[in-house]
Amino acid sequence: MRIRLLPALALALLPLSATAGKVMVAPGPDALASAIATARPGDVLTLMRGRYAGPVTVDKPLTLAGQGAEVAGPGKGSVVTVTAPDVTLRGLTVTGAGRRLDQRDSGIMLEKTATRALVEDNRLAGNLIGVDVQGAQGVTVRDNAITGRDDLRVPERGPGIYVWNAPGLLVEGNRISKGRDGVFITTSDHAIYRRNVFTNLRYAFHSMYSNDLVVQDNVSRGNDMGFALMYSTRLTVERNLSDGDTAHGFFMNYANHMLLKQNEVRHGGEKCLFLYNSNFNRIVANRFEGCGIGVHFTAGSQGNAITRNAFIGNRIQVKYVGTRWLEWSENGTGNYWSDHVAFDIDGNGRADSPYRPNTSVDRLVWSQPMVKLLMGAPAMQLIRWTQSRFPGLMPGGVIDSAPLMSPAGAGLPQREGTSE
Repeated sequence: MRIRLLPALALALLPLSATAGKVMVAPGPDALASAIATARPGDVLTLMRGRYAGPVTVDKPLTLAGQGAEVAGPGKGSVVTVTAPDVTLRGLTVTGAGRRLDQRDSGIMLEKTATRALVEDNRLAGNLIGVDVQGAQGVTVRDNAITGRDDLRVPERGPGIYVWNAPGLLVEGNRISKGRDGVFITTSDHAIYRRNVFTNLRYAFHSMYSNDLVVQDNVSRGNDMGFALMYSTRLTVERNLSDGDTAHGFFMNYANHMLLKQNEVRHGGEKCLFLYNSNFNRIVANRFEGCGIGVHFTAGSQGNAITRNAFIGNRIQVKYVGTRWLEWSENGTGNYWSDHVAFDIDGNGRADSPYRPNTSVDRLVWSQPMVKLLMGAPAMQLIRWTQSRFPGLMPGGVIDSAPLMSPAGAGLPQREGTSE
């Protein structure tokens, strides 16, 4: 029976493999729409240099490969919509999407049925949303240059890549600028985001209600905020760089059971790292440098392991307003603090005295800002001196019992332009 079935199976597959081919498409009125309509599943449509009218819908497994081809929409709706599985869009310039966020007007829209789509090496310019992945599984968005709109108010702009319910997604090597967020993810688990570069945005990377993500080797440069991790669980966030972001390098809000490892914030703005009601995370071997506040730790965050990080040149290393003592060392290894003056008599690379970043005066100033007017008063200086001599008078706060003497012991990432 098996011998008889094999020839039948081969005959069934023969029409698809035999008829699929390469089709050259020249510019002309409705040329692309006509080529898609007459193409056979598996065909490769090579678009020659020129301008092609959108919108178009790819409703069968095809490859659209551009050779200097621009697909231009009319300024309304999405330009290229994919509804079929196994579609590849490569080497295209896509422009002219509409401006309605409620309709998710996009340069490229991947509907739920566009499983295993490949979107690579395209240029998407001036669209409200660059690539919209709406429920499609196993999609790859790779090596695209996405430039959003900056002629609208920030709330009216869309993200470079918008993701909803797209498990198995791979987003890598993209260069995203302008618009609102570089990547915005909501309710979408099990995905990888790596080696992307984000500039001139509100948030570079923004996850909401999304779990089991890998966020690696991305660069956020000159944005309002680098990496916003919100209402998400079990994220692995490694070797990312926030360079010159004005508000926060990393923002964790209701972010739990995450690994934040070997990331770097440099030339930071307001805060390198902000933890708000985020619990049971491991924050290990990161570099937080040049911010107004190194770490702002608040809203009952607990169960976090914070060790082998380097806090360098921040105006305030830690802002924590609470009555509990929080130990920021693990197994005899703490963090490096650039403002900690201490000795290492036994030469083990750990300071001989613990580090306490905040005093009662700091806490008073944060809760009652007008107290800043009294900072030079003798009474304030006496309080600081007394607590430095008698730490038991402090009502609680962060303590690092084994601070490192050098950032070299923290296992930090090495990048060009970063010196220890």
